[in-house]
Amino acid sequence: MKRILLFSFCLLSFFLQTVWGQKGALAEVRQVVERVTGQSDLPVSFVLKLDKGANYFQYRVDNGVLKIEGSNPVALCRGFYDFVKSNRAGLYSWSGSNIRFPEQLADGGEKRVVSPFEHHYLFNVCTYGYSMPYWDWERWEKEIDWMALHGIDMPLALVGYEAIMARVWKKMGLTDEEINNYFVGPAHLPWMRMGNVSGIDGPLNQDWHKQQVELQHKILKRMKNLGMKPICPGFPGFIPEAFKRIYPNLHIIQTHWGGAFCNWMISPQEELFTKIGTAFIREWEKEFGKSEYYLVDSFNEMDIPFPAKGSKERYELLASYGDKVYQSIRKGNPKATWVMQGWMFGYQRHIWDYETLGALVSKVPDDKMLLLDLAVDYNKHFWKSEVNWEFYKGYYNKSWVYSVIPNMGGKTGMTGILDFYANGHLEALASPNKGRLVAHGMAPEGIENNEVIYELLSDAGWSDNEINIHEWLKEYSYNRYGGYPAAVRECWDLLLESVYGTFTDHPRYNWQFRPGTVRSGSINITPSFFKAIESFMEVSGQQKGNSLYLADLAELTALYLGGKAELLIKAIDWQYEIGDTVRAAKFEKDFEHIMLGMDALLSAHPTLRLERWIDFAHKQATTSEQYKQYERNAKRIVTIWGPPVDDYSARVWSGLIRDYYLPRWKHYFASRKTGIRFNFAEWEKNWVESEGCSPQTPPADIVNTARSLVDYAAFITPVLIPDGKKGQLGSWTIGSEKAEIISFQIPADRLDKLSAVRIEKKAGKSSVVCSRLKLVADGKVLVDDASEKILYGDKLGIVYTVTLPDDIRGNNGVELQLQIKNTGSETTSGQVSLIGE
Repeated sequence: MKRILLFSFCLLSFFLQTVWGQKGALAEVRQVVERVTGQSDLPVSFVLKLDKGANYFQYRVDNGVLKIEGSNPVALCRGFYDFVKSNRAGLYSWSGSNIRFPEQLADGGEKRVVSPFEHHYLFNVCTYGYSMPYWDWERWEKEIDWMALHGIDMPLALVGYEAIMARVWKKMGLTDEEINNYFVGPAHLPWMRMGNVSGIDGPLNQDWHKQQVELQHKILKRMKNLGMKPICPGFPGFIPEAFKRIYPNLHIIQTHWGGAFCNWMISPQEELFTKIGTAFIREWEKEFGKSEYYLVDSFNEMDIPFPAKGSKERYELLASYGDKVYQSIRKGNPKATWVMQGWMFGYQRHIWDYETLGALVSKVPDDKMLLLDLAVDYNKHFWKSEVNWEFYKGYYNKSWVYSVIPNMGGKTGMTGILDFYANGHLEALASPNKGRLVAHGMAPEGIENNEVIYELLSDAGWSDNEINIHEWLKEYSYNRYGGYPAAVRECWDLLLESVYGTFTDHPRYNWQFRPGTVRSGSINITPSFFKAIESFMEVSGQQKGNSLYLADLAELTALYLGGKAELLIKAIDWQYEIGDTVRAAKFEKDFEHIMLGMDALLSAHPTLRLERWIDFAHKQATTSEQYKQYERNAKRIVTIWGPPVDDYSARVWSGLIRDYYLPRWKHYFASRKTGIRFNFAEWEKNWVESEGCSPQTPPADIVNTARSLVDYAAFITPVLIPDGKKGQLGSWTIGSEKAEIISFQIPADRLDKLSAVRIEKKAGKSSVVCSRLKLVADGKVLVDDASEKILYGDKLGIVYTVTLPDDIRGNNGVELQLQIKNTGSETTSGQVSLIGE
């Protein structure tokens, strides 16, 4: 009898928990709807219902009541959002929401959608540096609402990692000072977590740790209440070198990344690895509760310390390595799954061949590993290599996530093949090698840019049918702008011919690089690009009250003017080359007017402002020193990054244009006049360490301001610049009797055809000696030619032959360094060109 009563009690408890759990989940969904519509009392009634089954939602209207059914709370939110968009009732985006409801709903409109994927993934480790390092709960709440509406149920959730790690290390004997000397500033935490850097803009402090723990509690609670499966951080093996004080015989490896950064790595073969990894998960779950998924990445863009490919020892060591990593997770939580990013699977395939990755994952149970195929767009459109699920033959029966990286570094420039983002996943779904494909995802390094891409990707992840991109853009325009006039249609068609029909891994204008280091940026500013934005502007008179249109007008006009500024830079350099300093000065004034106009327009944008970025950082500070530190860290990550990795995170932002990019170019123009090289590195460092932004007043009328700036820039066309020599990279100037190391940035996708570098002298009678040419990609020296070549008399050009491996690849940057000396008493100048493109 007692057993029957106990069983009945347990059954009743389970029933009550289920009922209350469902009620709580439905209440969370209703609160999402209330927040995103801004209405606690909606003009329409709606009913929510949770039902088990595949990842699905369905809805219909009965007697004026909207009824939404779904397999989980996120599916319900997605169903609500699909209903909104299907009825052309608005969008919820980073730059604003315009979701609206009619007073009455017509009956019918039944729709059922079953996702072809069990889960939908979001974020990149780097997003926590390029977009989210200083977010507060208010901003996080909006992001979780965005995720729920867009059907995301598997986000990375990495906040608070350092707070828990510090607890573990301190229990093991490290001092606060030893831990803090290792930690980096908040914006650089992703690369410390991946073993790339240490010590930049640190230390962290107890105030920071306390805030992050409190914030992560709110984040995880909201995610789990919505039925999401957050991926939390695990221990990847990177530790302070100070552990050697406690363990003198400990074998640790110093990692190197980008040539200037380092960290320290303990091998999973060491007993301490398992000890730390297990202790971390236990401490994490003691603080935040159980997690199902833990991210552990040990080899981001780094060589692996194993014997050569083909050797038995290599694969045995890798298998043991993978097993040790998994066991460190399993001992902390036997039910947990090891998650690993797959960027290196395509980027470093010369290391990660089929056998190497297979050995690493061979001893991990198939249902306890999740591989993130992070960058399918790079495989298809940049590296042009076989997609990973084919190359790795279905990922060895491990679960995996189809994902793309639509953004590197939070750059604001437009790029990305929209048709691919709409339909690329269909290739994976149809492949005989799809294996255990369980999720669709997006892994941008930075968000709040190119919003149309993320809206498209989130729709694509819920569809197993081909999406007609023209029809999709029509519906997107109705939801965002309230209509689809011919001019908007023409805008989209032209963008599909230019920036949204091509893939650029790092879209930047030439003026976003250090002056003199590049000639051409990488954004596809064809005539179609300019015409597209001019067409978009044609409807501005009818859209003055539409906040989302005005935000897009400010952004698109700024990007339009950015393209015009790029052409002006080339024109100014050309005028100096031919000696027309009067016309150069005129173009410099035009350049300044356009840059300041861009800045003013963007000062009215909801997100594209340096002031907003710094304000997030300031709000996390509790002392005056932290206030300065966090601002410095926030400025560093969007400009010089380290140095090096200069200008990687290029943003077209108000504040950044007027205070950073424009002054830097004005110093460059001055140096062209005087022949005295300007110390950009010192100036950039001082700017990062300065406080605040200069004042800016947003324009009272965005439409008229945008129109006047576009009219002003009408004269700037490619005709201002002669064709010049194919492959021209940049120009150089050296003062009298000076020796300089001059650097130029080369787009990574130009390496495969590069056969030689030509250096020419254009002005000055003095002889010039070039004594070294170096080519460096991601910190690795590819070419180091110390042969001496002389430009003298009528010998105005010299050539260095370049031989590169077939599989060479660059990501963060490819730098050409020239060591040049001017032997005479007058300034000399010239240009550098790439041969073989």
